Amino acid sequence: MNPKHDALCPCGSQYPYMACCAPLHAGIKQADTAEALMRSRYSAFAKGLAKYLVKTRAPAMREPSDLKDIQSMIANTQWLGLSIKDCELGEAQDKIGEVEFVASYVSQGQPAQLHERSRFIKEGDQWYYLDGDIK
Repeated sequence: MNPKHDALCPCGSQYPYMACCAPLHAGIKQADTAEALMRSRYSAFAKGLAKYLVKTRAPAMREPSDLKDIQSMIANTQWLGLSIKDCELGEAQDKIGEVEFVASYVSQGQPAQLHERSRFIKEGDQWYYLDGDIK
């Protein structure tokens, strides 16, 4: 048994990382749904994959400082868990979707939660994070 390959995915799916978000992070597979992209983005934050986070943001919403800003956030945050609260649309056949989630984390020694309703858009066969409203 290889603990690295058998470790549960940070996204909370209860599947091993290598069978869950790792193929998306490696570019082997694309997210089929908005929720799958949301989970993979959370895992990317937890694993420090800033380039994946930039790549999966809607191209029209990207800023030149995104990579640097995300890297700074990753360096100062320990992600503890993800809970999906609601999904609207965002299935394989849809072009838009919303995912409401709560992500628990510690930043600068202080525990906190991010509660957001995120919007996603599908361009071609690729889901992207568009934006979100903090709850």
